[in-house]
Amino acid sequence: MTVNVSEYLRAAAQNDPEGVALVEHRPDRRAVTWRELDESADRVARALSGRGLVAGQRVAIVMANRVDLPIAYYGILRGGMVAVPINPRSTTREIGRMLADSRSRVVLCDEAGIAQVREAVSDDHQVAVVVDGAPAQGEEASFESFLADAAGADPAAPIDAETLAVILYTSGTSGKPRGAMLTHRALIANTEQIARLEPPAMTADDICLGLLPMFHIYGLNCVLGQAVRQGATVVLVDGFDPGGLLDLIAAEGITNLPLAPPVVAAWAGRDDLRDKLARVRTILSGASALEHDLAEAFLESSGHRIEQGYGLTETAPVITTTHGWPRDAENHILHGSVGRALPGVELRIVEGNGVDAAPGDPAEIWVRGDNLFSGYWPDGADGPGDDGWYATGDVGYLDADGDLTLVDRLRELVIVSGFNVYPFEVEDSIAEVDGVGQVAVVGVPDEETGEAVIAFVVPAKGVAVDEETLLEAIDAHCRTRLARFKQPRRTIIVTGLPHSATGKVAKGRLRALARSQALGLGAS
Repeated sequence: MTVNVSEYLRAAAQNDPEGVALVEHRPDRRAVTWRELDESADRVARALSGRGLVAGQRVAIVMANRVDLPIAYYGILRGGMVAVPINPRSTTREIGRMLADSRSRVVLCDEAGIAQVREAVSDDHQVAVVVDGAPAQGEEASFESFLADAAGADPAAPIDAETLAVILYTSGTSGKPRGAMLTHRALIANTEQIARLEPPAMTADDICLGLLPMFHIYGLNCVLGQAVRQGATVVLVDGFDPGGLLDLIAAEGITNLPLAPPVVAAWAGRDDLRDKLARVRTILSGASALEHDLAEAFLESSGHRIEQGYGLTETAPVITTTHGWPRDAENHILHGSVGRALPGVELRIVEGNGVDAAPGDPAEIWVRGDNLFSGYWPDGADGPGDDGWYATGDVGYLDADGDLTLVDRLRELVIVSGFNVYPFEVEDSIAEVDGVGQVAVVGVPDEETGEAVIAFVVPAKGVAVDEETLLEAIDAHCRTRLARFKQPRRTIIVTGLPHSATGKVAKGRLRALARSQALGLGAS
């Protein structure tokens, strides 16, 4: 029985030592075998142990998709330590907050995030920094020297699947970013649940595209984790160039494409799409909802039907998928459906009074399974109940056959290019700007990114404000405070915000105004 995620890597190395595990294009092609990946993970585990780290202590990974990210990840887990993946393009403030909250002892980072990491830890000499792909400075260590220092016996990782493996920062049900605690049990369970699908979502014969960022649970466990479980090759890519990526897919003979809707939108309708994807067998979309019309446009231009899924960071992540489920007479999953629950995952649709909704009636989605997280860092708050059920905060309905359709979110979470944006973070940043009285942030549909962030700002009372100057100040402030995908696509100056009967900002009305461009409320 597998109790540590890194055991999958050991098994792959024993089964096919000289098979290609990872391929990286940064900028030259670098290929790593399963044996090399396994041995490098061993060195990471020993190097961390040699620096005094013990099981349970946290190690942050601030890297873009590159070979050394899986090496670091599996090495951390093999040593019994806890991985804290962080977007390397986050701001200094965001990285600093996550490092401090997780109390990470070591940060493994690359050139994409080193500047922010250096600033974030400049006053904290308890955090060791290891740099990959850029020159080390001062007391920092290069990734090469870090691995070279690995000596001695392997660290003793707990033989317990309930030990913590990963902390991933997400919104939870409160809207405030907190670290979701995923044990080895949760990650292994979802890996095995996906592996039980028929036909398989991925096999050892697949060459899988590693475009989805591996600091995100989708890329980390659905792509990397499943590929290692199956012994499939992953071609790692950092950054999206629509035409260049299609050329790469054809050149590498990629057969398995895990995507997010913005990539589908960028490719749909291209004349060369069918030819470039000729060797592809499976395409899966997740991270955010895929519009039916977009999926149909992609099918027409590529000849490939996209399988969809639904999940959360807190569920490691997949809950449902259309992959392998029956279709109607026209080979369609029900319009708008995100499929049925994975084997071993249970679903309920629950009314506000705790009673299950009738089939077809929308209510909150509850989920239960071994793939669920253990609550939020550090004390396990707001995790599954004593009965194992977890209220997702999402609204949907089940039909009589068990197909799930998503309707809305109870949370105000905005998903941009598959990444979570928490409105309160953007609102707090904008509120810091002189001349801002009130602010409300909403998400609206966007063809390129799934959703876009829109901010409504009320100038401070009694302050003479030039609107153009205020907008420029807000834009400049957000560029320093927020990662690019969190920055408002548009900021709208209004004279007031609509409120509900209970005094809360009526964000539904703001979303409607933003979508229709009928900017009332005295918008200028």
